[in-house]
Amino acid sequence: MSAEASENRDLGYPIFVAPSVRAPLRNFVAQSADRFVVLCDANVVPYARQLTRGLKGRLALIPVKLGERRKRLSTVEEVLRALLHSGADRQTLVVGVGGGVAADLFGFAASIYMRGVPYAHVATSLVAMVDAAIGGKTGVDLPEGKNLAGTFANPVAVFAHIDALATLPYRNLREGLAEMVKHAVIEGGDLFESLEQLAPHAFWRWPWENVVADSLKVKTMIVADDRLEHGARELLNLGHTFGHALERASGYRVSHGAGVSIGLRAAGLLALRTGRFSRDEHLRVLTLLTLLKLPVCTRRSLAAIFSAMQADKKKRAGRLRFVLPRAIGDVEYGVEASDAAAKAVLKRIAELPGGAEFR
Repeated sequence: MSAEASENRDLGYPIFVAPSVRAPLRNFVAQSADRFVVLCDANVVPYARQLTRGLKGRLALIPVKLGERRKRLSTVEEVLRALLHSGADRQTLVVGVGGGVAADLFGFAASIYMRGVPYAHVATSLVAMVDAAIGGKTGVDLPEGKNLAGTFANPVAVFAHIDALATLPYRNLREGLAEMVKHAVIEGGDLFESLEQLAPHAFWRWPWENVVADSLKVKTMIVADDRLEHGARELLNLGHTFGHALERASGYRVSHGAGVSIGLRAAGLLALRTGRFSRDEHLRVLTLLTLLKLPVCTRRSLAAIFSAMQADKKKRAGRLRFVLPRAIGDVEYGVEASDAAAKAVLKRIAELPGGAEFR
């Protein structure tokens, strides 16, 4: 995939991955919409303005204060009213600019504004490029849990602005790094090995355009086979049952990337406990997370994390279900585990990895 990307045959919309996406975005907007509105994270207003300056048909550029604690229905209402006041109608293209929260929230707002308007996303963070902006999942959090209100609504295009990664502090990069490790555990083989080889090197030396393209191929392949998450798309929730619960239990002071990283360790421990996973492969995943300086333990209240897990969307008939690795490159979804097993794993992730880790 590149700046000359054509329509993705699997997903049905173009995904552009390039150092700069200014030219492909401007070409796409000029060819597909007479009028458009820009919704942008308040932190990237100058970039969003520069990206669309001079394009005919821009009705408004609307900055929105975001962050996980603002990923709420009340924020969606603010966005919907701003769209209305801008003069946007059912033929107006909405262009979102920002990271993962922006992709989820702006995509959701576009999917319900006047029962749905076309939406394109310019991804400025790693987590948006390899995960949040791809696949048509939109949504916001409820007080009871993560992403409990949302829709499946495909964007009309996605633009991954690779040069934006150079502007991100590490704490923002790790949001996407955790998702990339997840994809690598699902895919295995060359993808996992390439991350192992890159992990010891400074990020400025990484071939980010190739790295992002390789990682998002995993997501597009899985989503294309199960767009509405009736089955195999659940694989993409590897690490998320534990991770989302940790985020919520912390009042979202633990970031999504940190939650997923700790959740990947927790999923490996549960897989070990149930005889699915080998000690050596679990250690290999743990080593990669550690080399990337991703967290693998938490001191948050284990009771609060377990309570938050009860709102997980994958539950069936009141029972928790998990996505667990059988091997690197072989992951299973829909695995039921007892409350006792889940609590035992939560106890382990409160400890630093050590010699007793795999008992």
